[in-house]
This record gives sequence, structure tokens and C-alpha cells, in this order.
Amino acid sequence: MTYSPRKYPPRSKTVAHRKTRLVSIRPGADSRLKKVFATIGRPAPRPFQPDPFQLEAVAAVGRSDCLVSAPTGAGKTWIAVQTIRQRFDAGGRSWYASPLKALSNAKYGEFREIFGREQVGILTGDRKENPEAAVIVGTTEILRNQLYDAMHRGEDLTTDFVVLDEAHFLGDPDRGVVWEEVMIYLPVRIPLLLLSATIGNADQIAGWLTAIRGRPCRVVAENQRPVPLYPLLLHPSGTLYPLLVPAGPSKKNVLHKKVRDFIGSQHPPQLAAPGKLPPFGDMLRVLRKFRLLPAIFFLKSRADCDNAVDLCRQNQNRSPERQERLSRRIAVLVAQSPHVAGHRQMRALEHLAVAAHHSGQLPSWKILVETLMLEGLLDAVFATSTVAAGVNFPARTVAFLNSDRFNGTEFLPLTATEFHQMTGRAGRRGMDQIGFALAVPTKFMDLRYIARLIGAAPSPVLSQIKINFSMVLNLLLSHSPGQIEELLQKSFGAYQQAQARGRKGGGRQAPTGTAVLWQAFLQHLDFLKTHGYVDAADALTADGLWASQLRVDQPLLIAEGFRDALFPESDASILAGIIAAFVNEREVDDRIPKEAISKQLLSSFLKVKRGLRPFARDMQDHGFVVNPLFFRPAVAIYAWAKGQPWDQVVSLAAIEEGNLAMLILRTADNLRHIRSLGRVFPAAADTAGSAIDLILRDPVVTFYDS
Repeated sequence: MTYSPRKYPPRSKTVAHRKTRLVSIRPGADSRLKKVFATIGRPAPRPFQPDPFQLEAVAAVGRSDCLVSAPTGAGKTWIAVQTIRQRFDAGGRSWYASPLKALSNAKYGEFREIFGREQVGILTGDRKENPEAAVIVGTTEILRNQLYDAMHRGEDLTTDFVVLDEAHFLGDPDRGVVWEEVMIYLPVRIPLLLLSATIGNADQIAGWLTAIRGRPCRVVAENQRPVPLYPLLLHPSGTLYPLLVPAGPSKKNVLHKKVRDFIGSQHPPQLAAPGKLPPFGDMLRVLRKFRLLPAIFFLKSRADCDNAVDLCRQNQNRSPERQERLSRRIAVLVAQSPHVAGHRQMRALEHLAVAAHHSGQLPSWKILVETLMLEGLLDAVFATSTVAAGVNFPARTVAFLNSDRFNGTEFLPLTATEFHQMTGRAGRRGMDQIGFALAVPTKFMDLRYIARLIGAAPSPVLSQIKINFSMVLNLLLSHSPGQIEELLQKSFGAYQQAQARGRKGGGRQAPTGTAVLWQAFLQHLDFLKTHGYVDAADALTADGLWASQLRVDQPLLIAEGFRDALFPESDASILAGIIAAFVNEREVDDRIPKEAISKQLLSSFLKVKRGLRPFARDMQDHGFVVNPLFFRPAVAIYAWAKGQPWDQVVSLAAIEEGNLAMLILRTADNLRHIRSLGRVFPAAADTAGSAIDLILRDPVVTFYDS
């Protein structure tokens, strides 16, 4: 079900500057903050005592499904561990699904320490270890695929309990459909525990699950942060002010007078000249003076994160003992991924205790930074908003320089949920008595809007279910179209639409959620019939059966390529390059130096592109999206598979190394599905396996041991 996005006003400048007036930063603090700063420190050690909401959730899972909605860092993992332990002690099996491979890897290490190394397995695509273990950690897509396979075989899923971590991903525009499918397909006998950041419609989600699963779903909500949050303003002079005055009878957040005066000033001072980043080294000096480190600075772009690191040269006021600990820890971690030793920010990491963290960087570098921050060895990390979701990355202070964020297409104001996820990193449970949210006035900081977000209710989760060819093929493995229509009636999108119609009542009714989904299903089904993947009796043909195993973004194009013998079946490097062209979703510049082009690769690429052109046009004519095939991704992955040095491949790909690593990982995922076609295309399956081995190596894949 597709919902219209919320409309926001255009990105606006909160502080209108007619003149640039820069001032020297001198650490200072409003006198009202003296009592607040006096509470900074580590809580006294005490035996762990679970919070009431944690005990309530554990008890609820014994009787029903359970959705836990609680702030970031509140202790939701403890609930998962206790409920998994109950099954483990009874000889049962559990599945822990998370949205991120990095998070799955972290939980895998954590659970092995708790339940024993031989009792825990991991399934993320990149890793397949101990798959028959009593406790399985993996990505949600792997769990969904296991449900497809179980339904096809007419078997039950071989687990007794499922935990869906970061369950608010149900509303993710790209991947939310996977969460929704898991909830719809999961056998009723298997209890379901959903762990989520605070969401605005937890009761609605629970009501939907109760309706489709026939067993109650209990909501356990906790709104209290485990560590209190105090909002601050960093004045360009270097003086810290309370952002808000204490809440009065109205309970509405009111800006502090000094903040209002600053906003209303005709020519307010600025931290930096227009188009320049603020002096982060001086800002760290302010935070250090008042014991507000470590800090996470949320910046608008990857480039800003990287450039911010270069502005921290003054950050050298650290104790020799802490510096020695940092250097030793870096040496241990770098030994497990030697490539990151040459990272251009390594010197800043080791000597200034600062780093950038964003999706343009290698997974191994991000894990290194996350590990050091988690262990309290860094002073500051400069990150994009992606670090807020699903990564254990705590600090004493989070700093905002913008009240909006870039979603990949445009800048939109932060939602309440996004803001609360970010501020959830402020204040480390067991390490801090108080956390701080620091507003830094810049060109695109709306201080009034931030004040509203601090007390705003979390955003609701909206269904993102949509029909695709992989879903249709896999459902037809085990269901008739009539049964599939019944499944679609169980969708969260249909439930939300029905509730919306009930609230509006009367008048002309829009098509129901089920009707829209059903029409989309029939559109996909008719196309599959036209091209011989489904027969007249609505059953998969022989080609449809093996095509269903291609659980990738463009399954029909790849399937058609194999049906028409367009793909190379004997050269692993060329196959890896060709598949990368299907994985790529970016429009790229295909002007490549002739000396970098393999004639064999070019010949294979043109054969595939020309051979699939009629089929692709037919898909487009029927209203389906077809991503164009670009040659540059194929050239880059081919070069990597042929053993060219990483830096040369990055230059050839003309993208950031984190994006190249993601392209390689997704290419490997596609190749794994091709490898599963051994009974139909044995040569191609063997070649796909060889291609995976060629492209999955350091620095693309690295797993740190603690």
C-alpha cells in the first residue's frame, strides 16, 4: 500500500544573515546550568535491576505476542535475551532478526557469550555459520526467505520463537514490505516479539497482528528515557545556554529568553562564514571544559562529516593513559583488517580521537569507529543520520547542526521519530546520569522546530507493502491466486485503509487497500503468464519454479537472461561484472578509458543489454520499472574480481568506497541466488560460486573479534 508522503515546507533559513559577524569562541555557560552540570557523572554501581516494563514484556511473551515500544537505549535487548533464554532452557529454538548486517554481527557476538559459541548461528548472506543452532541471528530478508521455502515445502518453520528487532522498519519505504511479509506469513504457533523505538501507533500495529494471527498481541510501552535528556544551545560566542525554560502548567516547551533573543537579533553572530563548517576543534574545547564529551555531531552530508575531522586539530588535550589505551586498541582491531591502517582519517582517529562515520565508508572502518566509541575511547564522531538507526553508538552529547535531513532525494524536516532516535544516543545507560542534546545554530537550523520535536509524540508507522515479481513467484509456489488474495487482505496496509474509511464514514469510498494490492498482483500475474513463467491454470511453469529462487531486485530480467543464454557461464569475473550492472541503481557516467575496458567483458555486456532490450521494453510498456544497465559498475566489479588493487577499483568505479563495498555485497547476494540454480544451470551456478569467492575479501568483508 502506497501512502502520500507528508508535505513539508521548503527548506528555510532560520537565521537570516545580512552580514557575516564572526566572534571568537570562548568556553562559557549560563549560570542556570551550574546545577545541571553538577549532575554529570557515572552512576554509582549497583546490581542490575530490570525496569518494570522489561519484566512486563517478558511475562507477556509467555501468554501472547508482544510489541515493545521504548526509547533507544532503554534495554530492549535484555527482554530479547530473557525470552530467548526461556525457549533455550526448554530445548526450543529462536530466531532473532535485525535490519542490518552490522547489527546482526554484533548480536551474534553478544549472544555467543551468553548462550555459548556452539549454540548460536548467524545467517546474513555474507555469513552462514552454524545454521542448525538453537539461536539464530540474521537479517529479516533471510527469515522471510526461509518462510517462503517452508510454505513451498509444506513444512513449518524450524523455530519456536521469533524476535523482530527494530520493528519500526515496518514503515521503511524500501524494506518495510519484508517486515510486513514476515508478520503475515509467520505460523501462528510461533510467538512473536517485536522490539521497536517509540512509535505513535503501537496499538494499531498490535490490533492488526491480533486480527490476522488470531492470538492477542500485547503492547508494552515505555516513554521514560533511561537517562534524562537536557537540551542546550551553543551560542556562537562559545557560551552554553539552556534551550528551553522549565515546563510550566501548559507542559509546552518554551524557548529560553536568551535563545529567543538570539533568534530575534537582526545581525546575530555566526559560528562560520557562509558555506563554511564551524570550528569543530573550538567547539570540542567548549564541550570538554564542561565534561560534555564524548559527542556525536549529526551533519547533513558525508563530505561535511569528512571535512569536520580536519577541523579538529586542536583536540589534543587528552590524558597520556587514555591516549595509550586508544592506540593499543586500534592496533588490535587494525590487525584484523589491515586495509583500514591506510585510511586517510587514521591519524585523526589515533591522535585526535575523532572520526567520521557514514555510508560512504567501508564496513570495516565503520565497525572500527563504532567499537572505539562504544568503549569510550573517542571524543567525537561526525555522522549522518543513518548512524541513529540500529547501531549501538552511545555518547554523552548529541549535537544537531540542521533541523532537517537529506533522504536521498530532498531535504525534509526531521520527524519526531528520527529526532528521538538521534537523541536516544545521548546519555549512556550505566555510564551517564544525564545526556545532552546540543543545538548548534547554522543556516538550516530551526530552533523553534527543534523545541517542538523535543516534546513531540513519535510518528506513526505506515504500511509500505507493495507487489513485486519475486513476491508473486514465491507465493505461487504454495498458494493459489484466491489464497494469495486472502493473504493480501491480511496486510497492514489494508488494515490501515479500512480503519481510515471507518473514521471517515459515508460518502464516496476510495478503493480498499486489498483492492489496490489485488490489482497489482493480477497485473504481475498476467505478465508472468504472457512470458511463460505461469501457466493458464495459475501454476508456476518449470521456468517459474527456478525463477522463484531469484529473490533479487530484478528477478525477471535475470531469469530472462538465463532463458535466452545471454549470461556467461564459464568466466566468474565476467559474470560478477555483468550481475553488478543489474544491482546498480545509480545513474553513472559510462565514459571509461579504453585501456580499462576488457573486450571480453564489453562483448558480454552488449550481448546481455541488446538481448534483453525487447523484454525490458515490454516490461516498461506494461507499467513496470526497469533500471537501465550501465557499464561502469560492470567494469569496476570485473576489475576487483580480477585482483586489481582496491584503490584502483575505487577510482575506476568513481564512487565512494563504502558505496563500492555495498555494490560488491549486493552483487554477491545476487550471485548466491544464481548459485542456487544448480539443477537447472549447473555451469552458471558453479561459476557464480567462484565469483562470490573472488569478490568477497578484505576490505569488503571483515568481522572483528572482540
